[in-house]
Amino acid sequence: MAEKESEISRSFPQTQNKWNQPVLERLQQGRGRGRPGPGRPGPRRPSRRQTGGRRWPTSESPNQRQCGGNEPRRCREAPTDNKKAEFPKVNLVERMPSEILHKILSYLDVSSLFCISHVSKLFYQLTNDDVLWYRIYMSEFGWKPKAAGNVAVKMEPAEDRSTSCWKWMYLRMITGREMNKWRGELRDIGPFTGLPQQTEWVLRNLNVSWELMLHTHWGQVVVLEQTRGHYFESSMIVHWSGGRLPSYQDINSIQLYGVRKEKLAWRSLILNLDMRTHPYELTGKDGQIRLACLSPGVVIGFWRGRGNIAFIMINLHFHKLVEKILLGSPVCPYSEPLDPPPVDDRDPKFGLHGYTLHFVLHNTRTQIMSGHFCQLSCSTIQQGLAEMKVISRTNVSQHRSLSGSIRVPWKWEKLEGSVENCCVMTLTLLDEFQKPFWCVSTPVTISVVKKSQSLGYSGTNFLMVYRSSEGQVKMKLVRLKEQQQFFLVGLTLYVSILKVNAHFSTKYKS
Repeated sequence: MAEKESEISRSFPQTQNKWNQPVLERLQQGRGRGRPGPGRPGPRRPSRRQTGGRRWPTSESPNQRQCGGNEPRRCREAPTDNKKAEFPKVNLVERMPSEILHKILSYLDVSSLFCISHVSKLFYQLTNDDVLWYRIYMSEFGWKPKAAGNVAVKMEPAEDRSTSCWKWMYLRMITGREMNKWRGELRDIGPFTGLPQQTEWVLRNLNVSWELMLHTHWGQVVVLEQTRGHYFESSMIVHWSGGRLPSYQDINSIQLYGVRKEKLAWRSLILNLDMRTHPYELTGKDGQIRLACLSPGVVIGFWRGRGNIAFIMINLHFHKLVEKILLGSPVCPYSEPLDPPPVDDRDPKFGLHGYTLHFVLHNTRTQIMSGHFCQLSCSTIQQGLAEMKVISRTNVSQHRSLSGSIRVPWKWEKLEGSVENCCVMTLTLLDEFQKPFWCVSTPVTISVVKKSQSLGYSGTNFLMVYRSSEGQVKMKLVRLKEQQQFFLVGLTLYVSILKVNAHFSTKYKS
């Protein structure tokens, strides 16, 4: 064998020096032999001048000396510390047959399926398999609903079409059970608000948390967890602050979700706000913060001199808030079913009288004023709005005093402040059947009126106005200098006549 190797090396005298050193070493060593002995011409080593002063490596590498000359080839060719071994990046799990993956997923519970569906697109498709969710549905409920084959047809248009039909049915059944469980707690209606009295208690027992998603123009999604929340008589305020939030100009849309983490981490879309179609209005400022309001009820606090967001506040009315969380979906908010009152053709002013108003002014911490007004009726219809006078400035007995100052306190980590001349208005208008007709909770701003509008008061006059597609609210106030107190001396509602016609099935003309 050695003679053959020497003959091979002699037959190629011109190309011998062109070979790479590791190749010559393996060729001369043969099958596990060590250094070439006497009579075996080894490769010529270049001089230090040719190698630039570097020492030419010996015929044995450190791995060879460690493993020994008679070790298998895989040991002698082990990677050194300077060159790491490169392994092929192959996801062996995703290369498995789909039948095996379906079998593995069939042993998981529902919460585990929801978690693993966020791993990749493949697992999202596998966890939405119709056969898989059919077995889960049958094992949980044990009966098949009527016309189960037409479930896909009955799905809402905005639902995610990639969702399994049986998965959709399973979630509907689960949420239906939860709704039936809490529906008994929501039966007691408040005599003044016309809303369920236990709404706050139900929300707390459901362990609902509020999650905010900010979508930027370049595709980034910023997820914010709830910082704190404040409950009031007929509404609540949720806060998000802390950290470094993006600039307002970079935000494309805002999405609000009600999250129940103990129930499969289910998210219900509550609000989807497109910033391009909802420009903000400046409501107030202090030494550090500027407040901007976006309809409906979204307040954003900017740092003065910069465009970065300091905090976000959202006002949520209690009307159907529990149903929005339990019956909503991650892609489509809960829509209240139409339940119009019975038509009364004998009443020529049907839908224009018998209203009841529950009106509250508050800030993020305290209540400023609360009033309950019954038997409200429409006096005139102008420019598509039905006017209802709640508090008349000529009737002093109807005037209401406000406790405290009109301001919005804010807090960001260790910084605190308050923005003057603005507060939150929560309005609940009930029809003559004591059903909620118009519900809104939103910030309002107070402005000075030069012309005197009050009788019997000597002070500064103010005006607060709210406008939306459903109607308008006008409030007239007077601030007495000596008492340092506000008085509400005028309150008028303007309800859209289109909203009246849609609710009562009437045909009033504007």
